Amino acid sequence: MTWLLIILPALMAGLIQGMTGFGAVIIMMIFFPSILPMTQAAGIGGIIMLPSEIALALHYRHDFKIKRVLPALVVYAAVATWSVQLGKVLDTHVLRLMLGVLLIALCIYFLVSKNADSRHYPWYVAILFMIISGFFSGLFGIGGPLMALYFLSLSKSMPEYLANVQGFFLFDGLYITSIRVVSGILVARLVPIS
Repeated sequence: MTWLLIILPALMAGLIQGMTGFGAVIIMMIFFPSILPMTQAAGIGGIIMLPSEIALALHYRHDFKIKRVLPALVVYAAVATWSVQLGKVLDTHVLRLMLGVLLIALCIYFLVSKNADSRHYPWYVAILFMIISGFFSGLFGIGGPLMALYFLSLSKSMPEYLANVQGFFLFDGLYITSIRVVSGILVARLVPIS
């Protein structure tokens, strides 16, 4: 039964990631915390999505714009590094409550906001997106929705959007995974699950 709670969500997550460019770990984090500690569940979700991110980033590499990705990555990664450490010390009940509130807020936002993808956001809103996304990425591996809106608002075409968002998540995934390994969250015994 445990393997089904890993394999089926991972397959659904891959489908979502391929269609939208983000959202895979959201799907996995609905199921993984029931079988793993929260910090490890987020780390495993990130590792599972790395091959998909690599494939999509390679496929769209010609449309990748490093000047758009790098500033966002610096802010996002700084906040995510701090929140990975915070996740190690927060009470599990607090983390579960925060995850539940985040998932409900994301659901309401995407139900209510029909034209969010066509907006151009001012710099201070973009920085707020990066901070919020980095925070929840470090805690739960869920940093995609606001960053997807950010990259979508800057993109002139769907290939450019997919190239930038997948490149961003690839760099983020490699970085945050290494932070989780160094922090002792992701350990050798979790390799079979990944």
